Order: sequence, then structure tokens, then C-alpha cells
Amino acid sequence: MATPESESFVRTFARGLTVIEVMGKSRPACNIAEIAEAAALPRSVVRRLLMTLTELGFTRTDGKHYWLTPKVLRLGLSYLYTLPYWRQAQLALEELCADIGQSCAISVLDEEDIVYVVRLHTRRILAISPSLGSRLPAHAVSMGRVLLAGLDESALAAYLANATLKKLTRTTLVDRALLGLEIARVREQGWAWIDGELDESICGLAVPVRDPDGRTVAAINVSLPAGAFDQAGALAQFLLPLRRTASRIRAAYT
Repeated sequence: MATPESESFVRTFARGLTVIEVMGKSRPACNIAEIAEAAALPRSVVRRLLMTLTELGFTRTDGKHYWLTPKVLRLGLSYLYTLPYWRQAQLALEELCADIGQSCAISVLDEEDIVYVVRLHTRRILAISPSLGSRLPAHAVSMGRVLLAGLDESALAAYLANATLKKLTRTTLVDRALLGLEIARVREQGWAWIDGELDESICGLAVPVRDPDGRTVAAINVSLPAGAFDQAGALAQFLLPLRRTASRIRAAYT
């Protein structure tokens, strides 16, 4: 794998991606100084990168400020289109959401976060309503626990040793040893239940989506208003529909 110190690492390309990433996290339009500060790059470098990105159509400018264009969406959609289950997952999730009447989602793991690749809302408005591409800390959400349980032992050990475990509510599990035990429990039982660890108003139940070789490639969940369901009630009502949907998505590989 190429590292910043290796001859195969293309530094300019990496810096260009960094500029796109920080612009996506900033105000809709930023000047060169603001982008340079956020990207930790010299202004002269950022200026040249923005000129290139503007020429390629990924950014636009009024001469002072720069902003991303819809062309940047091609980068993210390219990832989604490579997922063999993505189109089937959208249809399956629509049917699940209509069947159970609750908000549902599918996510994948990206370092310490989960990233939503499909998300469907019901009319029930929760305090947090993630959408496609939203990121949440894996340790504090049900899909994150499922995805972490799908890691091999070395990858999980590295996560538990190095991850930033922020306490988001009074019940967020941040003790590394206890989190490891909980992830082991999720791996054994095949589902994860979290109540109020990301937001005190939300609880959730998640199960893994596996490929034909049994590897966890995604997670699917139902989000519920806290207090409306306890673990036993959620399992009784939603575990079987979630597992059926996960099996249907897995069948997209064949």
C-alpha cells in the first residue's frame, strides 16, 4: 500500500482530494484562505488545485469564492454503483419500511464511522435524521456495533486500541474493554440493540448483511423513538423482518 513517504504516492492527487473533502464540510462558498486553513495546505498550493478543479468542472468560482459543483457527486455515486447489492437494497428497504412503519437504513463501515448508503424515513421525525452519505460514530449506534463485530480480530483490536470513543450521552459506552465484550456479544447473537447512546431520544436494532462467503459487508437497522420500545419488544417485532431483508439483499450477489 502506498504511503506518503513512498515513491508510488501521488501527493498532488491526494491534496486535491483533501481540498474536495474540506470544501464538503465547510460553508457552501469559501475563499482560498479558508480552504487552505481547513486543509492545512499552503495557499499557493490550494490556488493551483482549485484552478485545476475548476477547469475539470468539480468547482466553480466568482473570482473570490469557490464552491463544489454537482459533478463531485459522481465520485460518491461511483462507489455506490460498485456495490453489488445497492440497487436491490433500495427496493428491499422500501418494502421493509412500508411493512414495519419505521425509519430504516443500510450503512457500511469507514474507519471509525458508519456511512449511510440507503436511508428511508417515516413520518415520525426523530431528533437525528441522517441521510445518504451521513456519518455517525460506530461505537454509539447499532449498525456500528454490527459492523465492528464483522471485523477480523486484528482489525477489531486496532479499532479498540486507537478509536476515539466520545461520550455523547450519559449512557454511551466508551470503556474499551466493555465495548469489546459488547461487540463479542453482538458477533455471537447476530444483532445489536442500542438505546440512547447516540441521542437519548433514539434507540435502534441492527443486523448484518453478509456476502455469499459469510463476510459482513453492511448493516441494516430500524430506528425507533426511545421509550416506545424496549429491547424485548423491538426484537419480537422487528428482528425477523430485518433478517429477511438482509437475506434478500444477500441474494443480490447470486
